[in-house]
Amino acid sequence: MVEQSSYPMTQAKLDELKAELRHKVEVERPALAARLKAAIELGDLSENADYHTAKEEQGFLEGRIQQLENMIRNAVIIEEQDTRDGTVQIGSRVTVIEEGNTNPEEFVIVGKVEANPREGKISNESPLGQALLDHKVGDRIVVRAPGGELVFKIIAIN
Repeated sequence: MVEQSSYPMTQAKLDELKAELRHKVEVERPALAARLKAAIELGDLSENADYHTAKEEQGFLEGRIQQLENMIRNAVIIEEQDTRDGTVQIGSRVTVIEEGNTNPEEFVIVGKVEANPREGKISNESPLGQALLDHKVGDRIVVRAPGGELVFKIIAIN
């Protein structure tokens, strides 16, 4: 697994990841170990589907545990913020309007660990997130999307 040097996220997301890690280590890992033990006791592992399934699940579980430990170890806490210099940063709540549209959209710029477009949380690494960074109210930004270029105007940074 490739380690990332930092994972920007809110304290709430860090707490969520810690809870997930705790559950995986304290609940899921022991339950899986018990399943493996029971499967081994059945004998002949070459034709034991329960054993092979449990071993595969163990690989996925251990991979997720490593991923969570890495993200927690390298977490950088961000806060939703009003930027002092008036530019969009990670943690900024930004209202934009797409050219040719009349409905403004609001986004919070977050790290990729926390991104959830359905909740209005976009990653600083996404095309729109990258385009918004370091811009101010009134700026027009161009986002290169698979369907062509989209033009947005920043109408508020909260």
